[in-house]
Amino acid sequence: MLKKLASVLLIVSSLSVAVPSISEAAAKVTTKYVKVSSGTLNLRKTASTNGAVLAHLSKGAKVSVYSESKGWAKINASSKTGYVSSKYLTTAKPAAPTAKTDYHAKAVSVAKSNLGVKYRFGGISPSGFDCSGLVKYSYSKAGKTLPRTAAEMYKKGTRTSSSTMKTGDLMFFAPNKASRPTHVSIYIGSGKMIQAATSYGVSIASTSNSYWKPKFIGAKRI
Repeated sequence: MLKKLASVLLIVSSLSVAVPSISEAAAKVTTKYVKVSSGTLNLRKTASTNGAVLAHLSKGAKVSVYSESKGWAKINASSKTGYVSSKYLTTAKPAAPTAKTDYHAKAVSVAKSNLGVKYRFGGISPSGFDCSGLVKYSYSKAGKTLPRTAAEMYKKGTRTSSSTMKTGDLMFFAPNKASRPTHVSIYIGSGKMIQAATSYGVSIASTSNSYWKPKFIGAKRI
């Protein structure tokens, strides 16, 4: 009988840590957020730095605050009730993370929006593009500044092989392997590239095209 009673008391004791009491539930609960500059905030069993750690709360974690006293707040978070230092809580809701734009994808999107634009030597606008003009214009709209010519662009970025190219990589072409590049295009994936070609203007071509493939001298990732 005594063993059963001890077991019941142990269960009740553990529940008192994990579940707020009826009086706490009825009290006004305040919503706050964890504000640590680095690492995590320890949720402790007692209002003391010596209290056992029940959970680690990450920055921005939403918590329910039942009471605050002497620098400690009794809260519920991660399905556990315990104590944290009040100085690491704030009523200010964390700002939603800003979506990051992939500038490579953006440049490809800009280039595609100009499909059909005629080729114009020296052209750097939608009224007419040459090969490097299209690349420079597309990347400028994506927030990246590139040199004006294919040869100058070839000096920038990180060299990559044809087998590891990713969308947005620049492909360079020349009359022969020893020449400086005279043409540049943007790789758009699936074995395709977009370019401003003299015959077709802004258009999409296969990277294995019988005309361009023998002239390919390398690719660069900007």
